[in-house]
Amino acid sequence: MNHPRSMLDEVIHSPVRFSVVAALAAVDRAEFRFVRDTVEVTDSALSKQVTVLENAGYVRVHKVAVGRRTRTSLSLTREGRAAFERHVRALRDIASGALDGVPADE
Repeated sequence: MNHPRSMLDEVIHSPVRFSVVAALAAVDRAEFRFVRDTVEVTDSALSKQVTVLENAGYVRVHKVAVGRRTRTSLSLTREGRAAFERHVRALRDIASGALDGVPADE
């Protein structure tokens, strides 16, 4: 298959997972709460999506005890960062192909 959609990553393609990976691509590591607020989802929704990304090998979960609480942070793995870059490249290729047939404004 030659169409760029064949390069889309099914794990990342979900809107929430794409948003999580995009947020993490901009930093080395981010607090769970920061990602939750940035992506605008609940704790449980983020947790479920992070589990999918972690199982795919795209996200690493870091837990540190702070007093009686556990502080959780997230980071992209090397594989996750590469998958995100391929996915974004495929989206750009799809979009540029669609724009090739659009006439320029006069």
